[in-house]
Amino acid sequence: MEKEKFYLTTTLPYVNAKPHIGFALEIVQADVIARYQTLVGKDVFFNTGTDEHGQKVYEKALEAGTDTQRYTDELSLDFKNLLGELGVLPEIHFIRTTNPHHKEAAQEMWRRCDANGDIYKAKQIIKYCKGCELEKTDSELIDGKCHLHPNLEIEIREEENYFFRFSKYGEKLLAFYAEHPDFVVPDYRFNEIKKFVEGGLQDFSVSRLKEKMSWGVPVPGDDDHVMYVWFDALTNYISTTGWPEKEDFGGYWPGIQFAGKDNLRQQSAIWAAMLLSAGLPLPKQIVIHGFITSGGAKMSKSLGNVIDPLTVKEKYGTEALRYFLARHVHPFEDTDVTMEKVHEAYTANLVNGLGNLVSRVMKMAEDNLEGPVSVEDTPIEKDFRTQLDAYRLDAAFDLIYFHIQKGDELIQETTPFKKVKSDNPTEVAEGKEVIEKLVKHIYRIAEHLVVFMPETAEKIKEAVRENKKPENLFVRID
Repeated sequence: MEKEKFYLTTTLPYVNAKPHIGFALEIVQADVIARYQTLVGKDVFFNTGTDEHGQKVYEKALEAGTDTQRYTDELSLDFKNLLGELGVLPEIHFIRTTNPHHKEAAQEMWRRCDANGDIYKAKQIIKYCKGCELEKTDSELIDGKCHLHPNLEIEIREEENYFFRFSKYGEKLLAFYAEHPDFVVPDYRFNEIKKFVEGGLQDFSVSRLKEKMSWGVPVPGDDDHVMYVWFDALTNYISTTGWPEKEDFGGYWPGIQFAGKDNLRQQSAIWAAMLLSAGLPLPKQIVIHGFITSGGAKMSKSLGNVIDPLTVKEKYGTEALRYFLARHVHPFEDTDVTMEKVHEAYTANLVNGLGNLVSRVMKMAEDNLEGPVSVEDTPIEKDFRTQLDAYRLDAAFDLIYFHIQKGDELIQETTPFKKVKSDNPTEVAEGKEVIEKLVKHIYRIAEHLVVFMPETAEKIKEAVRENKKPENLFVRID
């Protein structure tokens, strides 16, 4: 029987600096869900990549004194290499917006919206935040600054560009939202975008003059303009499936999109309106996560307060980084992250928690059982699935740690390590029975752990199959 198809994508980060832990958060969150959906038997299409056009990228290449394509090649490779460092599924699709097929798809998206009468040329004066790459109204500014990029000056732009008739789609978007009450997760983000649309939509610019910013996809039929941001960057979600050649998207679209809260408008309103204009299906769901902050401020390249995920990985390992991002960073709210918090979680929960339990159980099994305990893979728990279906990675991980705690409690309550040393054969048999139960228990933990920490889960399973205490899963770091 053919498997049910499941599509999941992250946003594409700009290649205007090396990747930071905010990108690692989004890709790890999405990877956990992709692994979960694979585990329950679905045919998963998992997409990420790099957004390589636009003014910020062009200016960074100029600053570096290098060719723009060479600059994007190097930084795109940094992001692609990071996927392996984060333990992401090797089957992931990695799309670059400088890829020739993607550029052709972006032009086809433009043509379809243009054919629907939704693209026009006009001269306007706009207030523009380069950090957001969005036009801003006075009501969105605080003391004349964007609240997300207070270190950047708002630019006043006046030039003739192409615009998309966003204003045409307010009622259609609200109707779609009403028909799809789970379109944006969490609910309060959905309420936020509905309020934004209800306030009235303004058409937005979708091109720049080539003479001012040449690094972009050419506008079909007008060599003087290049696409700016939206028709280029957002179209990746469908071009990655083989569209427009595959008009059915290979059966994978529509799907799930992961994005940060600063992408709420772009994903759930701008992209949705473009799809309506082009006559294409809208996403099934958009999952909005919060920011990783540092000292209460958003961690971002422009603010210079970035934690390098490779620094965390090199000190604590890939699995520990995945653990921290999945359990200790809230899936929807902002979370303040410091290296001290990472160290505390690593020591308390991995070294002294999971690692210690597995070590104790398998040491008792290796010393006291005649051979490996018979185990079978079984379906994961319903409560665990419920939490992951709601994208509550932290709550799902808490269920795993509930069972780790239960394992520790069973050891303390039944003292099998004492009973197996007894002169009483009955007590020895009872001790061995408890040890077998504990071995099955940690194997069951590994079955659930596999979506979060696949290497650790496999090490636990291998230890059970071989009835051998593994090397310390997590080395104590001072």
